Amino acid sequence: MKRHIALIPAAGVGERFGAGKPKQYVEINDRTVLEHTVGIFTAHPGISLTAVVLAPNDTGFSETRFQTASEKVAVLHCGGGSRAETVRNGLNALLERGLAEAGDNILVHDAARCCLPAEALSRLIDEAGDAEEGGILAVPVADTLKQADEHRRIAATVPRNGLWQAQTPQLFRAGLLQRALETCDLNRITDEASAVEMLGIRPRLVQGDSRNLKLTLPHDEFIVRLLLK
Repeated sequence: MKRHIALIPAAGVGERFGAGKPKQYVEINDRTVLEHTVGIFTAHPGISLTAVVLAPNDTGFSETRFQTASEKVAVLHCGGGSRAETVRNGLNALLERGLAEAGDNILVHDAARCCLPAEALSRLIDEAGDAEEGGILAVPVADTLKQADEHRRIAATVPRNGLWQAQTPQLFRAGLLQRALETCDLNRITDEASAVEMLGIRPRLVQGDSRNLKLTLPHDEFIVRLLLK
C-alpha cells in the first residue's frame, strides 16, 4: 500500500536570517520553527512518517522534543552541503533503511515553512497523490514582475499570465524523485520539481496558500509569529 512520507531538509545554517543560529532552531511561541513544521505532518492523518534530515554535526536538535510522536518521526543525520544534496541523501537513507519504498509518495517540505495549513497539505495529497508525474503546491503570481538590468533599472515588464510561485511540499514517488536527483546536476536545480522536469516530466500545480510563507529574512518572523498565534 502506497504511503505518504514527509521529508524535511533541515541541515542549513540560515545565514540570510541572521539569528546567529540555524533559523529552524529559532523559537516562536515556546517552540522552535522546526517543531512547528514537524508538528504539521505528525498531526495529519494522511502522513505515515516524517523524516527530518540534519547535518551530521548538528548539535541543536533534541529528539526528546518529539517523543510524543516518536513512532511517526525519523531523524537522519546525513545532510549535505546544499538543500538538494540533503534531500537526495535523506531520500537514499529512507530507501536503504526500508523506511520507504519506490512506490511511496515523498513530500519534501522546507523546514522554514512552519505555517502550512492542514487543508493545503490535504489538497496536495488529494490532487497529486495518485498522479505519476507528482505535483507541488504553488500560488499564481499576483504582482507585476520587473526584470532588472545590471544597474538595477527596469529592463522589461514580465507578463505574469501563467506564472506560479512554487511552494512546498513537493510530492513525488520515491523512485521517480531518486532517479531525478541522481541523474541531474544538483547545482542547476532550485527545487525538486525542477529536477523532475529535467526528465521531461511535467508535475501538477496544486493551489497553495499565501499563509505558507518561508521564514527567510528577519522581517518574516513578525508575520510568522502572527500566523502561529
